[in-house]
This record gives sequence, structure tokens and C-alpha cells, in this order.
Amino acid sequence: MVHVFALYKAHPGMRSKVLEILSANTPAVKAEPGCLAYFASIDAQHAPGLQTPMGDDGFIVYERWADMDAFHAHANAPHVITYRDNTRALIAQRTVHVMTSV
Repeated sequence: MVHVFALYKAHPGMRSKVLEILSANTPAVKAEPGCLAYFASIDAQHAPGLQTPMGDDGFIVYERWADMDAFHAHANAPHVITYRDNTRALIAQRTVHVMTSV
């Protein structure tokens, strides 16, 4: 199983636009073979003190794929390439962690 944690920092004031584009793309991603989970998250309000806030411009996309082949196919899917093209100028920073279960 493949787990993807993509940490994003949008340019100031652009997070809602990025999340709007991501939400429009989500049904196509969830329909891909091997997609087990795909969603975006923002800071929870009133979280315990152990939280490290992402801030007003930050968010995380969590993905879970059946195997690496499914993740590779996703990364090269036309709708994913279009998503990246449409959000590139809105995103200040992206860090992607691709991990496997132990």
C-alpha cells in the first residue's frame, strides 16, 4: 500500500482557489483504479496543544493507493497534469512524502 502526504502552502489568499480546483478534480481521482483514499485537510480548530498549525495558506492532501503502479498511473493521468498546470502559479511551496506501510 502507498500513502502520500502532500503538504502545500498556497500563495497568500489563494488557498480557497486551489482547494476549489482540487475539489473539482477529486471525483476523477477517486475513480482511478487503485485509489483507496484521496482528500484535502486544513487545520482543525480548537485542536490540542500538540498540533503544529499549517496556517491560513496551508493544507495537506492525503492519498492512499493500492500499489505503486496505481500511484504512477495517477501521477501521469491527464486530469492530474491539468490540475498541476492550473494550480502551479497559486502554490508557493509543495512537499510530497510517498510512503509504504510497515
